[in-house]
Amino acid sequence: MRLNTNIYTTRLSVRPDDIDLFQHVHSSRYIDYVLAARFDQMERCYGCSMQEFMQAGYGWVLVSTEMHFKRPLKMGDTFDVSTHLKSFEKRKAHVVFDILHGSTGKSCCSGWALYTLVKLDTGKPAEIPDWVLERYSLPD
Repeated sequence: MRLNTNIYTTRLSVRPDDIDLFQHVHSSRYIDYVLAARFDQMERCYGCSMQEFMQAGYGWVLVSTEMHFKRPLKMGDTFDVSTHLKSFEKRKAHVVFDILHGSTGKSCCSGWALYTLVKLDTGKPAEIPDWVLERYSLPD
C-alpha cells in the first residue's frame, strides 16, 4: 500500500464572525478552515468520516502547526482549502495545506499541521489502526 498523497480541495466562504477589527479574517480562523476542510475531505475523499473515528473510540488532536500568511481574506470572499497527507507516523498524521482565494487563485495562507490519534476514553495517543491505514492508502 502507498499513502494517498492526492491533493483534495474544499470550497468555503468567509462568515461575518470570522472578521476581526481590521476588517479581514482573524488569523485564528485559518486553522478552523483547515479543520473544516479536513472533516469534509475525510468523508468525501477517503471514505472515512470523523464520525466513524469517534464511533470507533478515536479522535484526532492538533499537536502543532505552522502557518504562513500571505494576503488577507475579507468578508464575502470564497476560498479553496487544498490539503494532502504528507505522512503517517505510528500515531501521527502530517497534513500540508494551502488556502487559495476563490476569485484570484492566489495563496492567502499555507502551511502544515501535525495531528495525533487519541483514544477518546483516555485522551492518550493511540497507534493508527490498520483499517485507517488502508482507507488512507492507494492500491498498489
